[in-house]
Amino acid sequence: MARSMLIISRQAPWSGPAAREALDIALAGGAFELPLGLLFLDDGVFQLAGAQVPAAIEQKDVTANLQALPMFGVEALYACARSLAERGLDPTALSLPVELLGDDELRALINRYDQVITI
Repeated sequence: MARSMLIISRQAPWSGPAAREALDIALAGGAFELPLGLLFLDDGVFQLAGAQVPAAIEQKDVTANLQALPMFGVEALYACARSLAERGLDPTALSLPVELLGDDELRALINRYDQVITI
């Protein structure tokens, strides 16, 4: 049986390649039918914000990668409710449907997975 993996994406899409790398790992794992989840935490929740203009800061858009996650079988998507609130992001205006988790739920989520990668 395949071991489960949780990818924790903590970087904003404009802060360097980390956000894109987290999505690439998730897409690759999904392509190989690895049971995995993707958690957006801290500045990583900015990846879920709509109406981004990454070209203005010479970055690539991650929206297409985000939208491809369900097509690759990555449907366990989570976001930290506190991270969204601290950054003023409206949970109803996110570009992707995610399950919002409180602090206690985050701990339980992390404990459910065999491997955890933080990027």
